[in-house]
Amino acid sequence: MNEIIKSIEDAQLKAEAPQFRVGDTVKVYGKIKEGNRERIQVFEGIVLKKQGGGARETFTVRKNSNGVGVEKTWPLHSPNVEKVEVVRRGKVRRAKLTYLRGRVGKRAKVKELVK
Repeated sequence: MNEIIKSIEDAQLKAEAPQFRVGDTVKVYGKIKEGNRERIQVFEGIVLKKQGGGARETFTVRKNSNGVGVEKTWPLHSPNVEKVEVVRRGKVRRAKLTYLRGRVGKRAKVKELVK
């Protein structure tokens, strides 16, 4: 990669990136702009996947809202992501949990990691 692009991307990185893994249940505090006002909205769900690296790193969170599955992909180092809070750790053996899309109810749960 070009050194100029790399230096610009390194300046965009957050000082402390949140530590979480695939399978964790997280609360994502996202900034939402409505007109000239700004507020924070919480999106809580299971992390399906993490991909990319550096400033381009993204993660996808899935939740069930009124019986409908909702997925949202967030850039990890975006200024619109206020913070990511881990609610519970999940025990999974895969990097991508796309199989959860076809499951409903208890079958869509991820085992909790007990240490």
